[in-house]
Formats: sequence, structure tokens, C-alpha cells
Amino acid sequence: MKWSWNNFFFVLGIVCVVVMLFTFDVSFVELWGHICRAGLWLIPIVGIWIVVYGINALAWMSVIKGNTDPDETVGFWRIYKLTITGYALNYATPVGGLGGEPYRIMELSKDISKQHATSSVILYAMFHVFAHFWFWFTSVFLYLALALAGDLPFDTTVGIVLGIIVVFCLIAFYLFYRGYKYGLVVRLIRWLGHLPGLKGWSDRFLEAHAEALHNVDSQIAALHQQSRKNFYAALGLEYLSRIVQSAEVLFMLLLFGIDGGGGFEGITLTFLHSILIVSLTTLLSNLIGFLPMQLGVQEGGFAISTAAMGLTVEQGFFVSIICRVREIIWIIIGIALMKVGNKTIRE
Repeated sequence: MKWSWNNFFFVLGIVCVVVMLFTFDVSFVELWGHICRAGLWLIPIVGIWIVVYGINALAWMSVIKGNTDPDETVGFWRIYKLTITGYALNYATPVGGLGGEPYRIMELSKDISKQHATSSVILYAMFHVFAHFWFWFTSVFLYLALALAGDLPFDTTVGIVLGIIVVFCLIAFYLFYRGYKYGLVVRLIRWLGHLPGLKGWSDRFLEAHAEALHNVDSQIAALHQQSRKNFYAALGLEYLSRIVQSAEVLFMLLLFGIDGGGGFEGITLTFLHSILIVSLTTLLSNLIGFLPMQLGVQEGGFAISTAAMGLTVEQGFFVSIICRVREIIWIIIGIALMKVGNKTIRE
């Protein structure tokens, strides 16, 4: 497990990248044309994710600080690297999380105890998803504010869709509250036991690892109960990363000359539109998370969300393709980082 698993995840990542490149929805000639059209704008589009991943790393560090013993420390750059590599595996592999989270637990266990590494990774994944729901929830009210200002359309259909999103998010808030208050792991494994063919595995796993699993759950609950500062810091930072992420869509809209009339107010309005585009796209993408890079779903999400913002089909397609290019670049960076600065197992 010391070295072979690292190689396994490394090879898995390379295979997934190759598969994605050869199953791309456009020809390489057309893809190159889109890249050339982006030109120098591709630098800030890719570069903004240096900031996004930095914010994600700070959120994860807040979780670790509130979830570990004082003598267990992990440096920022170590967490930054694991953040990038973890997301690279999540983007590349089917059922996002089956690659990145086990890899993060394996690597973080070289710095802190296995139980603290497991609970910290699970907690951070919960915050990552929890922040998504807050992002979608607040986006509803952002849309309503822009609709009231006469900037965006509003009718019965839009109202129903926004209402469904609000109810969906409120249900999620309740489930996350229960998870943060009482723990999640034991309940999740018991729930998996209700799936066909998994009851025997679930019972055996719970029996064999009962103490360790309950310890992980108690550590998850302790962060919410005893470390409120770190809890809200992690949630706030994850939410902020969604806002910063929206800048890549802003850059692409500016490339098309879409600037809301120019000036500070125009660019601010365009940025608010970018937030709504990212919000709707990520909502649709996360509804079907078992596809590598949500192939096809993200494109459909961009097509719907950009159309809702008054963009053309061509512009929506361009945004989706360039986002794919950015993802592939960061996947390659993340896979490469798996071979940099590796540690031995913590004694």
C-alpha cells in the first residue's frame, strides 16, 4: 500500500486522461480552433484556478485544524498539492470521489493518524458539497433580484423551477445538519446495506470496523459542536471558491465582447450573470455525477444556462469546450503532482 497504490492512482489518472482525449465531442481541428479563439484569455481562464484551489486548500486546512490533535500539523503546500491531485482524480474517474477521496486519505495518513485523515477528508468532502447547495440556494435570490430589476425574464415556469431548487436545497440543509451533528459514516454504510447484494458486506464491514467508524463519526460531530470557528471558516471559504470560479466564465464572456454595456457596473452585471451560469451548470452536472467529467451533462448545462442568460448556442458551446480544456490541463497537472514530494507512511 505504500507505493503500489500511488502508482495505481497515477496510472488510473493517465488512462482516464487518454480516454477523455479520444472521446472528446469535437475533432482536434475544431478543438484547436476554439483554443486559438480563446488566445491569451486562456491564461487567466486556467490561472484563476490557482486561486480557486488555494481557497479550497485553506478550507480543508480549517477542517484539519478543527479535527485533529494539536501535535498533528500539515503544511499549506502539502494540502494544496493534495487538493489539486484529489480533484484531478475526481474529475477524471467515474463516480466523482471514488478516486480523489481514497487517494487523499492514503496520502494524508502519512501526516496525521488514519482516523483523523479519514474524518478530515470526509468532512471536507461534505463541506465541498454543502457549499454547492448554499451556492445554488443563494443563486435563486440573485436571479430574483436581477429579474425584479428587469434584467432577466421571469414567468410561471421560471418560478416553479426556482421553487423546486429552493425545496431541494432546504432538504439537503436538513440532511447535512443531521450529518454534522451526529456523524455520517455509520449511517451511510447502513444505507448501502439496503442496496441489492450489499447487505452482507455492510454488516461484515460494520462489525469488523465498528470502533473505528464510530470514532470517525464522533470526530465529524465534534467539529460542528466544538470548533464552530473552523466549521464556518471552511464553509465560507468553499462558498467563496464558487464565486471566484465564476470569473472564468466572465473572462469568456468578455472575450465575446459581452460586458453589460462596459464600465464597472457593466462588468459587475456580467459577473453576476457568470455566477448564475456556473450555478445552473454545476447543479445539472452534479445531478449526474457518475460520468467522467460529467461528459455531456456539463455541455448541456452550459447550453441551458447560457441560453437563459441570452447567449447564443455558439457562445454556450465555446464556454463548455474551453472549460473542458481547462479541466484537462488541471487534470494533467494534478496527475503529474502525484509523483512530486511524496512522503513515506507516518510512524
